[in-house]
Amino acid sequence: MILPFLKIENPHRKIEALPISHLLNRRSEQIRMDEKQIVRNIKSIRQDKKISLERLAKFAGLTKGYVSKIENSDKAPPFSTLIKIANALNTDVGLLMSDDSNAPEDISLCIIKKNEAKEVISRGTLYGYRYKALAYKKVGKNMEPYIIEPAFDEKAVFSHEGEEFMYVLEGTHEFIYDGKKYILNAGDSIYFNSVIPHSGRSIGKKKAKILAVMYSYKR
Repeated sequence: MILPFLKIENPHRKIEALPISHLLNRRSEQIRMDEKQIVRNIKSIRQDKKISLERLAKFAGLTKGYVSKIENSDKAPPFSTLIKIANALNTDVGLLMSDDSNAPEDISLCIIKKNEAKEVISRGTLYGYRYKALAYKKVGKNMEPYIIEPAFDEKAVFSHEGEEFMYVLEGTHEFIYDGKKYILNAGDSIYFNSVIPHSGRSIGKKKAKILAVMYSYKR
């Protein structure tokens, strides 16, 4: 969840409000995204689903002019807007940010083999969190399962609608929820309302490894 060298003037701001370029420009070499590709993906998926600009704007709670501006821009919108657009298109935000413009088919069963799990950009990427997506082949899902490796510094506070489950696979994780600190070791788990401000960090000599499942309410 963290880039240690990055100074955060206001650590309590929500990551979703940051421009997507901050995520793309400060990411490791393992993940290289093209903002133009994100814009192309939005337009391509919208057209494939035969959804008009007006309809997409209505479902996403945006104006038609703003959606049109996004599709004709070289810059991707903020992460919060990508989430709204993804929900309106009934797809995953990860697909909008993928360098593969071919949308996977909607399937009822999704199997990801060990060598198929892939690192993705998500809410905490800016702050050095590492995420491996475990169900990226399934579109339109309510739950997002990840393997997360929190960084050693706590510089981000998260608050997003939905619920979240975490199970510590390795290491020790200091979890901060509504201002209170909890120490979670391997084998420990926690389930919480994710709209309550929360954060965390790895403690000890080795990064923690966590199975996290995020549930988002679909409108």
